[in-house]
Amino acid sequence: MLRHWLLTTGFFDFALGKGEGMEVREEQLKVSHGLADCLYWNLFFVVPIVTACLGILRHSVGWTIIYLLLTVLTFAVAVYRFFCTHCPHYIKGEGKVNCLFLRRVPKFFKERPGPYGFLEKLVVMISVLIWVVFPLYWLYKSVGLLVIYGVSLAVLAATIRRYECGRCIHFDCPVNSVEEDVRTSHLRKA
Repeated sequence: MLRHWLLTTGFFDFALGKGEGMEVREEQLKVSHGLADCLYWNLFFVVPIVTACLGILRHSVGWTIIYLLLTVLTFAVAVYRFFCTHCPHYIKGEGKVNCLFLRRVPKFFKERPGPYGFLEKLVVMISVLIWVVFPLYWLYKSVGLLVIYGVSLAVLAATIRRYECGRCIHFDCPVNSVEEDVRTSHLRKA
């Protein structure tokens, strides 16, 4: 019954930013991110990381350190290099990046405007999967932390999808959901 209600009422479309009243006009596109945006999104992001660390730490300090190192490597190196370098927020920054997750971080890699290649998408997907899947072994041993981890990942993904992807100027991003007419209007003015 709940499943039927969720599917027939458009709940998922609304939760993922496609519901009534979620249409975005060109002037509502997110062309820059401030410090408040960065703090907000990083606080959302830290909940699953802390939850995973608590689950792993109950069993091993060493594996917790490995998880933290993997998290830093997957995001600071793989995602930053293969994903962020295509983003207009990376490209337009004067030597530093100002986006929803990174604030005044130096540009270490060459700008790569335009669509992503297959290898770049693959590296980013594998990096995110490593970050998400690695702690599951330990979290299964603590159901409460597993639930918090799953819910926090779902809320993070749904919130980004709802409040950023439909307003983002990174039109080459595979998950960008800005309407085609809004994209065209914005690109004509740029």
